Amino acid sequence: MAGLEEIGIPGSEYLRDTLTNCSDPLRAIEEFQTENGILLPSLQPALPLLDLHNVRRLEFHESVFHKLRNRLIERIDLLATTKPGEGGEKSAGQKELLELLVKSYPVIKVPVLRPIVLHLLQRVDTIPNSTIKKIVSDKELYKDCPIEVKRHIWRQHQSLFGDELSPLLTEYVAQKEESMFNLDSVDSVFASPPKSRRQTAILHRQLEMIGCQVKLYDVTLQFLRTLFLRTRNVHYCTLRAELLMALHDASNSSICDVDLCHKFAWCLDACIRERYIDAKRGAQLEKFIDGLRKGKEILGDIAMILCDPHAVYTISRSIIVLLDQGINSDSLPRDNREITLLLRLLNLALSAWDIIDSQMFKEPKMNFEIVYKIIPALQCLMVDDQIRLSDSRIIGELAKDNPDDEPGSLPTPEPLPQTLTVGLKYSKLSVLVVLQYIEKICHSNYGRHNIHKLLPLVTDSDLDLWQNDCLLNGIVSSLSSVADEFSKREFCDGIYDDFFMRSSSSQENVMKHVVRLLWFVGHKMPKDNLNTVMEVIKPGEEHSTSVHNQYDLLKQKISGFRVSTKHSTNKSYNDIHHKTTSDMKVE
Repeated sequence: MAGLEEIGIPGSEYLRDTLTNCSDPLRAIEEFQTENGILLPSLQPALPLLDLHNVRRLEFHESVFHKLRNRLIERIDLLATTKPGEGGEKSAGQKELLELLVKSYPVIKVPVLRPIVLHLLQRVDTIPNSTIKKIVSDKELYKDCPIEVKRHIWRQHQSLFGDELSPLLTEYVAQKEESMFNLDSVDSVFASPPKSRRQTAILHRQLEMIGCQVKLYDVTLQFLRTLFLRTRNVHYCTLRAELLMALHDASNSSICDVDLCHKFAWCLDACIRERYIDAKRGAQLEKFIDGLRKGKEILGDIAMILCDPHAVYTISRSIIVLLDQGINSDSLPRDNREITLLLRLLNLALSAWDIIDSQMFKEPKMNFEIVYKIIPALQCLMVDDQIRLSDSRIIGELAKDNPDDEPGSLPTPEPLPQTLTVGLKYSKLSVLVVLQYIEKICHSNYGRHNIHKLLPLVTDSDLDLWQNDCLLNGIVSSLSSVADEFSKREFCDGIYDDFFMRSSSSQENVMKHVVRLLWFVGHKMPKDNLNTVMEVIKPGEEHSTSVHNQYDLLKQKISGFRVSTKHSTNKSYNDIHHKTTSDMKVE
């Protein structure tokens, strides 16, 4: 009971000294109980009655203690709700709580009384600095503090806030990276709506840590900027946007109102939800960026929000939609202000790291060759693909009408436009747009003959594709939707030899993406092609356990559909993983 003596209540030290120096210990104990028991005359007659029912004094005092503790906590809560005085003066209730805190803090070391003092700390508006120092110096006490008390501490001791925040950020990124190699779903990471992505326990824990404290929110953003600069990992950009929108979902106006990016992120989030940026929302985004003053640091945060892979995906997808509309309306990309704006946003997204690193907060210039040459070349390719689709339909209808005639054949596809192939080498923007077009034709019934020709071209660009798991995840999901094409050797060679194998064969993330692709299309591939790819991506001793585990599961699935082609080969990841785990237990 250390701490009781400090407030004038006899504790264990007093009792030890009394029993050591007394001549009659039993009498000393009886006097101690009389002096420190519940001194209410109305309770005295009840004590013998409790004795007759074999109710121990300890049980009686514990029952009274719990009753009093609950009443005291209710009283603390009532005092905390009193309104402040005029001119921002502290309310009478807050003053009373502070006085009570000063008097009762010494008993925080008493385990049964600690919850009362912690609740008192939780309900005061301001914790004295001397009290904060005492809590920080006691690790066990700091650990027991509720989150509301820790927020007071973190405002003065940001290193402690960082110690608790860093593991959450690491876990968040680890979860995002793990989702890139999900064998249970063929869908890409861009398929999930933004609000559902914000329902994670890690994000909710971060919101709880920040509360309504603008200072802690600013510290969190600084952590994200620093980690983004150090690692170039775009998942920190995703978290920058998700954190702000999660606060928006929680109606945390005290932070949203001071974050100058709020309206921009809110508008962009609506676009991501619709997977398209229409003219009205595009104008709102443009107005916001045009309203920024040159040199304002907010441009770095805007670029980070745009650098979120889900935002990049939405912008690129919107450009392809507008190019399709341009084909139908016979208009050129350079005449479409919306396309120019989207390319501008995309350029800002790709410049996020450079802007924050250089601290030069001005919008980077865009090479307009992409508008006047590269994008029109892509639009020409889109027209050729659509004409080829129309020709195939006409040939099919003629064959039905004249079954006796020799069926016609499509002409040999034209080579890819040279302007496009050359432009992809130096324009990162064009690479993102072309990858989006590849996704489109993967989910369409035309242009598939160009997939294995376009993909190898993007590997020669300045965009470090092999480090961008989000883009690779999208590519694998798109290719999985054209599994039948992998029965053609030319297509397999174009995808594996000319695209995936251009990366370092020991690069773990690429190996995992190839495993995921084979998981969904391996049963369609020629046997020799499949064996060759499996041999190339076979992990060695230097690779992590996760790579070995995924590769072993793939081997088991392949052996399953080789044994019998009569039965379904579409076993889920969970089925095979469960069987593998069961076999290990048997062994």
